[in-house]
Amino acid sequence: MKIIFVCSPFQGKKENIEKARKYCRMLVDMGYIPIAPHVYFSQFMDDLNPEDRRNALEMNKKLLEFCDELWVFGDEITEGMREEIEYFKKIKNEDKIKWIKSDMKK
Repeated sequence: MKIIFVCSPFQGKKENIEKARKYCRMLVDMGYIPIAPHVYFSQFMDDLNPEDRRNALEMNKKLLEFCDELWVFGDEITEGMREEIEYFKKIKNEDKIKWIKSDMKK
């Protein structure tokens, strides 16, 4: 099974967590293993705290090393997403990035 990193907006917003959860469910239904650290880390870290945010982005980069692909969900690219995308391009091929535009309904 491929491991897919879910790259989607977070910015400390609950509605973004719900969207990411739906993306994860979709990936599981497709037979993939989703990695969505913002769903997990938001349980015990505060995205509005600069130190927590910096630590989370560094941990995300480490997790990216284990992923086969990075899927970018939605039309908005946040600063954190851009950092993840650029890091993934450095460590993997750009052709391992899949762009999923507009909000997905499920």
